[in-house]
Amino acid sequence: MVQVSPFLLVLFLALGAHGLSAKKCSLTGRWVNDLGSNMTITSMNANGDFSGSYYTAVSTTLEKIKVSPLLGSQHLPTQLKQPTFGFTVHWTFSDSITVFTGQCFVDDDGKEVLRTMWLLRSHVGKRGDDWKATRVGTNIFTRLQPQQ
Repeated sequence: MVQVSPFLLVLFLALGAHGLSAKKCSLTGRWVNDLGSNMTITSMNANGDFSGSYYTAVSTTLEKIKVSPLLGSQHLPTQLKQPTFGFTVHWTFSDSITVFTGQCFVDDDGKEVLRTMWLLRSHVGKRGDDWKATRVGTNIFTRLQPQQ
């Protein structure tokens, strides 16, 4: 019985330590996606509502790209370690809006990753052009580390 107790103690500590070290994914901060676009989420309230800014690296417009505001919501921010979320970007330099939905994950190395899908809706002049007004895609965001 003496030999079983240390084994159980080590097993319990190992399982408990793993549970304690599980990092919670936080949306607040600076992010970059796989296309080089930058996003900053600056504030989040207790309900999970947040705001920030988005600077896209890609555009089909001839207008100069500008920083655009974003508004969103995170699901159950105090209860989930890897929450789902959604946000809308109102582009300040074009007549389109993009909505993103996704989930915040923490990988095995403790790095946070946002996996998203988006719909971009552009303005069209007539109903007959509606077929070309919406685009869909995916992006993966990784956290930008503060510069030293």
